[in-house]
Amino acid sequence: MKQSVAVEAVRPRLTGSQRRSFWTAWAGWALDGMDSVIYALVMVPALRELLPNSGIPATTANIGYYGSLLFALFLIGWGIAMVWGPVADRFGRVPTLMATILWFSLFTLLSAFATNIWTLAVLRLLAGIGIGGEWSMGATLVSEAWPEERRKMGAAYMHTGYYFGFFLASLANFLVGSRYGWRYMFIVGGLPALLVAFSYNRIHEPERWVKKQSDLAGKWTMRRAFFEIFSPKYRRRTILNSIYFTASIVGLWGGSVYVPAAVTYLSAQAGHTVAEGARLASYGTALLSIGTILGALSVGALADRIGRRANQAIFFALMAVFVWLAFGHIFYLQTGALFWFMACLFFLGFGGANFTIYSFWMPEQYGTECRASALAFCCNVPRFLGAGITFLVGAGIRHFETLGIPVALTAIVFLVGLLLLPFGEETKGKPLPA
Repeated sequence: MKQSVAVEAVRPRLTGSQRRSFWTAWAGWALDGMDSVIYALVMVPALRELLPNSGIPATTANIGYYGSLLFALFLIGWGIAMVWGPVADRFGRVPTLMATILWFSLFTLLSAFATNIWTLAVLRLLAGIGIGGEWSMGATLVSEAWPEERRKMGAAYMHTGYYFGFFLASLANFLVGSRYGWRYMFIVGGLPALLVAFSYNRIHEPERWVKKQSDLAGKWTMRRAFFEIFSPKYRRRTILNSIYFTASIVGLWGGSVYVPAAVTYLSAQAGHTVAEGARLASYGTALLSIGTILGALSVGALADRIGRRANQAIFFALMAVFVWLAFGHIFYLQTGALFWFMACLFFLGFGGANFTIYSFWMPEQYGTECRASALAFCCNVPRFLGAGITFLVGAGIRHFETLGIPVALTAIVFLVGLLLLPFGEETKGKPLPA
């Protein structure tokens, strides 16, 4: 009986509002992940139709080049999403979260009606602004709403939503995209708007944020929230966190987003039909998702045992090894390339769980008055650099007329991240700052 009481004291029950906050953030992340991957899954068929409509031949080189250009524009939009952080610090986490979900839902839906490559480019840029905002708003909300004893595990569970979205995108591609075409995939991507309609007025602001606003007596502005993250107290953390996240972004867009295109290419080389290639790309993305979900579930306990930096080092090392192995070596095997590439995807997925750590490590490094601004900046501004590297990868694919080596070279950024991790702020055993 005493043991039961002790456990209850360590793990307090969640209130209805806390549960709804979690599931809204989790679902938002899941639908974010789905929308992010939808374009990767439909890139080849979409560009085969839209490039000729734009007066550009739909060659393999052009599909790789313009596909990377659209990826880069999407990342630029994601970078612009840093504007949501000061908005949330001033006006609240919940309304800002709802606004980001509505935003990316609308512009993903409109992508279904694109008639040329340039229209799709603008819509992907705008969709990125909403998706990037939802990331940081969801992490901030759960970190502040959940009790201290359950906060880290809640953040880790929440992050599985993004990769569950990969699975949803794969399922949608299998059931919808492979049968009805790429436009219907973007229509599916407009569904997150329903989440806002269901959740509106059902979740409340974290008490931590309400109290901080009361203490500040309404004198806190968006400008002050933003510049606080560059104060002497936080400047070093902000710079290092941005570098770490840059490595993760490059790995995501190198190690994950190019996976469907790689599987599609390898399946064609193995003699599979276009429809079979689309299904295999879905299987590959699902395998990637399973690995990442398992990796995310391991984080809560592992990060408390060995520390945030050491946990991240394990993920960075996995990504460096398997990005290079899958794209730099296996991609060019004369026989068995498809099988061994698919085998690597689980480990790429597990390493991709490095994003999970940011969802509780970054909130632990900043006060409530600027926490959303810090997450929005550190998680979104690096995407500008990621956009540049993604564009370089696309240029490399076009120049060398191969997907493998340009993507494999992105493994280098994880080595840089590993070298800098010892200088990061270790927050193991520390409570969330007030």
